[in-house]
Amino acid sequence: MADEVTIRIVRKMAELERDPWDSLANGTTPFAKWDWLDSLEQSGCVSEESGWLPHHVVAEQSGKLVAACPMYLKLHSMGEFVFDYEWAEAAHRAGIQYYPKMLVGIPFTPVTGQRFFTGAGLERAPLIRLLGQALAKIASDNKISSVHVNFCLPDEREALEEVGFFPRMGIQYHWQNRNFHSFDDYLGSFRSDRRNKVKRERREMEQRGITIRAYEGGELTQKHLRTMFRLYKGHVDRLYYGRQYLTQQFFDELHRRFAANVCLMLAEREGRIIAGTFNVRDDAAMYGRYWGAFEEHPFLHFNVCYYSAIEHSIHKGLKRFEAGAGGSFKQLRGLDPQHTTSAHYIVDGNFRRAVERFLVQEREAIRRKRDMLLDHSQIKPEHQEP
Repeated sequence: MADEVTIRIVRKMAELERDPWDSLANGTTPFAKWDWLDSLEQSGCVSEESGWLPHHVVAEQSGKLVAACPMYLKLHSMGEFVFDYEWAEAAHRAGIQYYPKMLVGIPFTPVTGQRFFTGAGLERAPLIRLLGQALAKIASDNKISSVHVNFCLPDEREALEEVGFFPRMGIQYHWQNRNFHSFDDYLGSFRSDRRNKVKRERREMEQRGITIRAYEGGELTQKHLRTMFRLYKGHVDRLYYGRQYLTQQFFDELHRRFAANVCLMLAEREGRIIAGTFNVRDDAAMYGRYWGAFEEHPFLHFNVCYYSAIEHSIHKGLKRFEAGAGGSFKQLRGLDPQHTTSAHYIVDGNFRRAVERFLVQEREAIRRKRDMLLDHSQIKPEHQEP
């Protein structure tokens, strides 16, 4: 008879061994790797001071790690990109203490991927349900208002629904590689008027003497990463709603530990870096994360963030480019709307029923919104995703 699976909470990634964790997280996005999550903690981006308290949940059998999920006790709702501020206000009006809450996800990273990591050869659904039940019990036993699982996969949503979580839908804009072999192939997928506008926006860079190229892997230097940090911080500081989630130490950690998955798109003019984006990639996808510029030029943002990243993705044979949260203007650059999924568990009965009613209505509105957006796609119908 197999030993019982036991659940425990781990307060920092350093208490877990890298290889067993990465073995579980194999096949999901690079953001789930031990080095990424540990770098966030070691650099102070994730800490009690920042309102992210690590409480990672692990399942073990016979002393072996068989399942896990990165979990954080949250003192606010910032840096999540699945917005629940209205829920927090409603809870306050009802006399319910909404914070702290529990969040299963990757800090500051609106990228879909596995949130429940399970061992090779093991049936996923029972382990996801087990972890989901454990999360719900932890919340109930400790008088925590709710558990949120952000940007999860469909099989995780389905398993969590079976143990009382409610599904929620969102929209992001993704570029899909429809067997393109060159940037011209990508341009050929556009309707004619938009294709001509993209060409004009690209020509603007040449006319201004701006070149854009990718730096990744062994080409990356600490100077590159520190320049990217300055670009990132400068952009955040200029936005009235901007929040600096990451530190220079985190960028230094990535250079030391994560360069194989980092891709910077840097724009140069007269021998100086004037703009750049920070991207993470694996063998399947590129994930656009942060942008900044020292100089302002027409269409610079679109060329650095989208066109150059897409051209590099085609060159590397990647299947898609995910440009992060928000920004319907992305659709004008050939990134069409895709559904995202999260799952939510509410402890209080009355509040739970109110959230459930809201989510039923919201899901239908999101479906209608995506259909409407697809009707206005800049991609020719024969190139659109079903």
